[in-house]
Amino acid sequence: MDEMKTQYAQVIVDVATMQTNQPYTYVIPPELAGQVEAGMRVVVGFGRGKRRVQGFVVAVSAENPLTSSAKLKPILEVQDLRPVLNQEALQMADWLARYTYAFKITCLQAMLPAAMKAAYTKTVSLTTSEVTPAVREMFAQKDELALAKLSPEQKKLLAPLSKQGKIEINYHVKDRAKSKLVLAIKRSLSETELQAAKTKLRKGAKKQAQLLDYLQTLPLDKEVFQANAQAKTGLGAAIFKAGAEKGWLKQSKVESYRNPYKQEVVKTEAKSLLPQQAQVVQAINQASDEGKAQTFLLQGITGSGKTEVYLHAISHVLAQGKQALLLVPEISLTPQMVSQVKARFGKEVAMLHSGLSDGEKYDEWRRIERGEAQVVVGARSAIFAPLPKLGLIIMDEEHEASYKQDDMPRYHARDVAIWRSEYHACPLILGSATPSLETRARAQKGVYGWLKLTHRANGKALPAVSLIDMKKEIMTAPVQDISQVLLAAIKQKLAQKEQVVLMLNRRGYSSFAMCRECGFVLKCPNCDISLTMHLDSHSMRCHYCGHEQGIPSVCPSCHSKRIGYYGTGTEKVETELKELLPTARILRMDVDTTRKKGAHEKILRQFGARKADILLGTQMIAKGLDFPNVTLVGVLNADTALELPDFRASERTFQLLTQVSGRAGRAQKQGEVLIQTFNPENYAIKLAQKQDYERYFRMEMAVRHRGGYPPYFYTIKITTSYRDEATAAKKIFQIAGQLKQVLSPTAQILGPSPRSVMRVNNRYYYQLVIKYKRESLLEDYLQHLLLISQKEERQGLRIVIDREPINFI
Repeated sequence: MDEMKTQYAQVIVDVATMQTNQPYTYVIPPELAGQVEAGMRVVVGFGRGKRRVQGFVVAVSAENPLTSSAKLKPILEVQDLRPVLNQEALQMADWLARYTYAFKITCLQAMLPAAMKAAYTKTVSLTTSEVTPAVREMFAQKDELALAKLSPEQKKLLAPLSKQGKIEINYHVKDRAKSKLVLAIKRSLSETELQAAKTKLRKGAKKQAQLLDYLQTLPLDKEVFQANAQAKTGLGAAIFKAGAEKGWLKQSKVESYRNPYKQEVVKTEAKSLLPQQAQVVQAINQASDEGKAQTFLLQGITGSGKTEVYLHAISHVLAQGKQALLLVPEISLTPQMVSQVKARFGKEVAMLHSGLSDGEKYDEWRRIERGEAQVVVGARSAIFAPLPKLGLIIMDEEHEASYKQDDMPRYHARDVAIWRSEYHACPLILGSATPSLETRARAQKGVYGWLKLTHRANGKALPAVSLIDMKKEIMTAPVQDISQVLLAAIKQKLAQKEQVVLMLNRRGYSSFAMCRECGFVLKCPNCDISLTMHLDSHSMRCHYCGHEQGIPSVCPSCHSKRIGYYGTGTEKVETELKELLPTARILRMDVDTTRKKGAHEKILRQFGARKADILLGTQMIAKGLDFPNVTLVGVLNADTALELPDFRASERTFQLLTQVSGRAGRAQKQGEVLIQTFNPENYAIKLAQKQDYERYFRMEMAVRHRGGYPPYFYTIKITTSYRDEATAAKKIFQIAGQLKQVLSPTAQILGPSPRSVMRVNNRYYYQLVIKYKRESLLEDYLQHLLLISQKEERQGLRIVIDREPINFI
């Protein structure tokens, strides 16, 4: 190609409220010729002023695609030496933007670690020397001052100068992605020269002699991290610095990956498969060998050995020189799953999840991108991992709600997994003991392959599950949350030196504070929700916006001192357990105890090492955990999800109870499950007791069919929000009116209505839900709504379009 010929780049710019999903054309200046490729990040000028923004190059061409001869702006800077997004990622972003009603810039950014998103800074500089001495003094040390660091007084001084054109504002794009650099050493002399240097040392220089001995053990060109050399020799940094000054060794800064996985793992060998497992693995391997984009539902009861199936299938694709991606629903599940994958595949494994720091995520992403990791284990966003030779995708616990992203792009990892499976012509496994109704229905229709594991790997039966009717038991319960029956069972297990898992689906100490005189309930000032009491921080806290205030001793309304604390939470149950069982060792696992990095792993490690008798937690303990000494699982409140006005409430309850029941009796000891409920006759609870998924599926599908809900209908939720309730309501009713013109008579609109918690963080929320089967005009209307919503957003009115929402609440 002729180097001198002008080239043009199509760039998607990082300007959230100016998106058309169409790229802008920029000219590639001669000094950057040959350096710009599709998939690179660049810095470009945008708008009238000197604004600089980050952008993604989506195409490079020799022809100017614009017919007008308007002066094109040049690309100012290239941020990458090679593309950070490959062709697959660019195509995926196109599809994702259309499918999830998102802006392409947010889709491109979602595929990269946070450290690669630009940080923007503004500086001010003088354009003339004709300014007051006070202003000149401000710029005496630096030509440019950071706008964010100026005091209000300084800003006041500069404000009139801006109008007079005497100062200008400069925009800077800073790349936050930084490699971790560490000190490395390399010996400079031959062994003979090192030996000669040693003979010249004075007698007392023992540490220098030790350093020279160590250097002789290093190969001539080998670079080693100085930290490792110090650990091996016991010598301090000063000795190595002295060695460098004497010319014995060279010190240099080299890149080192941050290691997110501190625990050492012992390598494990593949276990021999049971006949059912072997059949399943054979079916997956066959699809792999034939290069088929086949989606499988792997429906296996809890404890049936799904993980071993995954490991065998991964091993098969690695042997073919391909890569594998294993998704787990959330960080709380990764410790045990990652340990197993790490133990089997060692350094081939990279991790991507929210428990890592930005730097660790960036390093893991680069290890994957450079082809140094062949297996990726991670939560939702790991679905975008840059694996060019993808041979297998696995989604464990595919029914989990955490696979759906809450903000733009509002993707479901399952949809992206299906897209990638088709792109790479490789199998996708959706694993679950309690599949989502949508997935299970598709398996029944033959859209997905259907693989089953009906026996537990340990040969034991599923644990016996008993229901405790709290309407009767509450009268004799020793404390509000724990019945006499459950307490007796816990005592028995502890006497047998066995462990207990207790699940309660609320954190905090109590659900609300109420005045017993006037009925006043202490609510969040920013949200329509009562504050929850937390004793560990001695505060009342909002679980929606994070607002925190002191625990009241006097009613703010009638000034009575008769404040009562009602409801329950993990913190309160922990206190009750300590009173009832003073010698029991209790670990609590909820959002509050796992805020710190590595807290999940620490708690699970302690419990696994039998340093505690009882693990008490929210639903994060219900899934994926495997402790052989757990023989009793207690569910303190089976009804919390049923209380929600949501069409998936029953499905969630059934799944959660089945999952948590599966934590008991996973080794040689028989397990037992006790479920406390005020609704023992509810079909979701009764069928979870029997672990009868098939009967539950049939009953729930009938309920969905009668109500016209997924999987019989597609759904889209539209939400409007604004600081003023009337504006939010007016907009949603306007959208509902437009939809009536667009939709056919077979479609239904639920609402418009206020959201169940209408006010959050001082914004008012209104919503409607569209239920439909086929609507030819709907897609175009929603894409148009997305584009015009940007204009409203600048005034603070937010419109959100969510395809297949997880709930309608």
